Amino acid sequence: MAGNRTFTMIKPEAVAAGHSGKIIDMIISAGYRIVALKYTHLSAAEAGTFYEVHKERPFYGELVDYMASGPIIAAILEKENAVEDFRKLIGATDPSQAEEGTIRKRFAESKAKNAVHGSDSDENAGIEGNYFFSGRERF
Repeated sequence: MAGNRTFTMIKPEAVAAGHSGKIIDMIISAGYRIVALKYTHLSAAEAGTFYEVHKERPFYGELVDYMASGPIIAAILEKENAVEDFRKLIGATDPSQAEEGTIRKRFAESKAKNAVHGSDSDENAGIEGNYFFSGRERF
C-alpha cells in the first residue's frame, strides 16, 4: 500500500516527559490507524544503524547518543496520503517555526529534541518500518 503507510517514533525526551499518550491521541484523531506499535530502547549501535544515512553529517554522533538516551515508541501508521499528511501533522523540525497545533509546536523542546520522527518518503517509510517491525507485528 505505497503512499498509505508511514513510520514514526516518539523520541526519548517526549517519552520521558510523559507526552506519549497525548501524541498518540493526536495521531489517532488525525485519522491514522496504528498498524504496529512498540515501546523499546535503542542501543547506540541500533540508533547508529537507523540513522546511518546521516553518518557523514556533523550532528550524527550527537543524534545517535540522543536516540539511545532513553526509551522510544515506534509505530507504523496507515492513512491515505500518510507520509505527506503526517509531515504536516508533526510540523517543522524547528518547533519555533512549526505551525500552531502541530505535534512539534506542542511537545518539542528544540530543533535537536523535536519530539517525533516522521518518514520523509514512501520508500523511507517502508525501510524504517521494516527496521523495527516484522510482518507478524503488523495488524
